[in-house]
Amino acid sequence: MALGINTLIFDLDDTLVVEEASAEAAFIETGELAQRRYGVDPRLLHATLRKCCREIWHAFPSHPYCKRIGISSWEGLWAEFTGPDPRLIPLRDWAPSYRLESWRTALQKHGIEDMDLAAELAETFPVLRRQKHFVYDDVTVTLDRLCGRYRLGLLTNGALDVQRRKLEGSYLAGYFDQILISGEIGIGKPDRLAFETLLQRMNVTNQVALMVGNNLISDVAGAQQAGLRAVWLNRPGIPRTNGIRPEWEIGGLDELWPILEACS
Repeated sequence: MALGINTLIFDLDDTLVVEEASAEAAFIETGELAQRRYGVDPRLLHATLRKCCREIWHAFPSHPYCKRIGISSWEGLWAEFTGPDPRLIPLRDWAPSYRLESWRTALQKHGIEDMDLAAELAETFPVLRRQKHFVYDDVTVTLDRLCGRYRLGLLTNGALDVQRRKLEGSYLAGYFDQILISGEIGIGKPDRLAFETLLQRMNVTNQVALMVGNNLISDVAGAQQAGLRAVWLNRPGIPRTNGIRPEWEIGGLDELWPILEACS
């Protein structure tokens, strides 16, 4: 019989912070520089850029490593790839040219040949992205209520510097007893070792921990493989089609309370 829950582990992107909206806002504002000079629609430029950077990103030899720890092509446009893992060195060296080539290619698709503008956009986007961190309305009230009642951990995939900036910019870091970012250890969700490493750091067992996240594969299936129970945070209300069965499904964090009461 499972023990009572005393530890909650949260995902970050699209669970606590609105990753897509935060990134899009920075992309659009950056693209307005091109709009003022050449009249290009910043939303169309954004769509083109995402396609271009994805193609360039996937062709780089370090892409399998990035996929394993969950660094996306658009996050690569503002990551500094800090950390002790030697596998980050090629990414760190390549990042400036990757950013420049992504923006240059996107501009070119719109008939704009302007290397100086591409360089300006490549330098502007990271600055703006570090300023924009949107948090779901139910996050801070939920974490405020949980603090002192439960031990809180955070397990997120991504580059160490990028995820740290998101946590600091959204003022969420202080809520958590332990934070583990995949780029720190070179292993990401759904690998069970990522979950086990965080549990070990928190000095708790999988029997007393509950995972809360929006991704059925990374958060739910990964947690279950590590012996944790999992709550699927399904904000958009999409259907399950992959056979993964979370113990609970909720549409917002306010729906956590009946689950926690049942597990006390």
